[in-house]
Order: sequence, then structure tokens, then C-alpha cells
Amino acid sequence: MTDAQTSLTRYLDRLLAALATATASGDPDAVLPDRGIIGSAEADGEIPALSRLSGAREDHLGAAVCDVDGEISAAGSDHPFPLQSISKAFAYGAAIDLHGMEYVDSVVDEEPTGEEFNALSIDRHTRKPKNPLVNIGAIRTHAMLGTTRSERAERLRAMLDAAAGRSLDLHRETVDEELATSDRNLALAYMLRAAGSMDEDAVEVVEGYVEGCGVLTTVTDLAVMAATLAAGGRNPLTGERVFSRIAARQVLSVMMTCGMYDNAGDWVSDVGLPAKSGVGGGIIAALPSRFGVASYAPQLDLHGNSVRGTLFFERLSADFDLHMLDGTAALDLEERARELLAAGEAR
Repeated sequence: MTDAQTSLTRYLDRLLAALATATASGDPDAVLPDRGIIGSAEADGEIPALSRLSGAREDHLGAAVCDVDGEISAAGSDHPFPLQSISKAFAYGAAIDLHGMEYVDSVVDEEPTGEEFNALSIDRHTRKPKNPLVNIGAIRTHAMLGTTRSERAERLRAMLDAAAGRSLDLHRETVDEELATSDRNLALAYMLRAAGSMDEDAVEVVEGYVEGCGVLTTVTDLAVMAATLAAGGRNPLTGERVFSRIAARQVLSVMMTCGMYDNAGDWVSDVGLPAKSGVGGGIIAALPSRFGVASYAPQLDLHGNSVRGTLFFERLSADFDLHMLDGTAALDLEERARELLAAGEAR
């Protein structure tokens, strides 16, 4: 590991330590990595019972950065946890490369909903789901991945493995529990069929969709997957072309406006990066042509987004000028980390 990478890892360690306790005093004039983290982030939010099945704990907190050259810096927990809704973004990219953008757009729209992730977001005129990152849109997207249940499942798993650069495991206990309580997702699937928007068997599509959500990843895996999107669809570790550039661009575009559910507006204002969250506690974000970033902390807010993960990205974006609409070039992560650490040590 280079000195520059060590500095970035040290920065991540410092920031995660502050987020773990959330007791550092707020000082807007300070340049410390842990400045301004106030309140009780650890106490705010709850870990869903479903996440407990894969071993989620209150002290789990991790972050990782992977640049488009494949250099990784990581800190904190590397506990494996289910992808959950983060898988929706990658299924969308797979559908685009399988069918083409024009066809996919004719089936699933790309508009923000302002509604909860499991809302009935279907246009009453076009009968299309509003976007592929809410449940009803993701169910319809999954149906496009093949003509049979096994074909859809195999295509999704192969694509997730390729994006992560390794073979990922399925957490069967999580999948079984979600399938046992999947009445709402089944209702959404049957609504699609009733609206004439889907012909495939509702039960089989929901089963495959839920299995995609139950794939286990670590925060490092997620950073690589985000970097794959940032690199225009090429995995920076393996060099494999996972998505076409068109698919990667479209996935990031929809993530920018729809990836954080009904908190998407605040996210764009405060962080300014295309991102996708999952109720497993993960968040991915990407700065195109530069790097992918991921966080993991299983306590969720009312939107279904990670509490400490959101705080992590807000601070990272501010410290490194990452907001895509700032009108300034994003700072080099490694050089800026050294500056922040040096400033902190000089105090």
C-alpha cells in the first residue's frame, strides 16, 4: 500500500471512529475529519429484524473507496450483508444491455416518485412503473432478464459476480424470510399483470427478484461494484466489460434522481453523487471516471436509508468537493486526505 493510500485509509478510520460514537463537538471552522459529527447517530435509526438474520450489529460500520484503476482503500467492518435494493441498479443495467435502451424505456420509466420504496408507482396513462429503483419497477425489470425463472436468476447472479469481481454467496435465510412475507411484492407483481404491463408468472418473478436482494456483499465488494459503474461499465479489478457505457451511464443517471427513494432530493442537495441504498445498510455512490464509494451501517432512518452511511457521505462530499454540481473539480482523495490529517495533527 502506498503512503497516499495509507493517508486515505487513515482518514476513513478517523471519520468512522467519529461516526461510531457521534460525540465529537461541532466546529465549522475545523478541518478535522471528525468535525461537526454531533448528536447520537448510533442511537438514531433501527436495525430491521431481517438484517439481524445475517448478523447485523449496532457496532457494524465500514467504508471503502475503489478508483477506476482498481486501487482500494477500506476501513471498519467488512461484515457480509445482503445487497437488498442495491441489486436493482445492476439488474437495470443488465436489462438495458439485453434488450436495448429503447425497449427498456418503453417498459419502465425513469422518473422520481417522491414515494416510499414499496409504493404502487405506476403511471395511470402509460401503465409503466415510474422507475426501476422502486420495488414495482425492479420487479418489472427482473422479468426482462430472461424467459424462465432460472434464466433470469442466472443472468442476474452472473452480472453481480462480474461487477464485484468475485463469486458472491446467497444468504438463504434472508431470502426465505422475505419470501414468507412477500405479500406486498406479490401484490405489486399481480398489479403489473392486471395492468397489462407484465406477462410473466408473478410468483416466479418475485422469487427471482427477492433472491437478487439476498446476495451477500461486503462494503469492499460494493465499492468495486460502484467503481465498475464509474468506469463506464468496466470492472477495475478484472478488466471485464460488465456493462456497456450506455447502460452504465443510464444506471448512474437514474441513481442520481431516484436512488435514495423519497429522500433523493435531500441527497442530491447535500451529497451530489449518484447513489443507491439498500435496507441491508449499504449505500453505494460513484463519481464518473474517478471512483466508487460504499458505506455499511445497518441502522436505518424512516426512508430506509442508513443513518450513519448518510452522514458518512455528507462529510466525504464536503471534505473532498465531490458534489457534481459544485462547478469545481473534485479534489484528489489521497492528497486531500493527507492535507486533512496534517491539519488535524497541527491543532
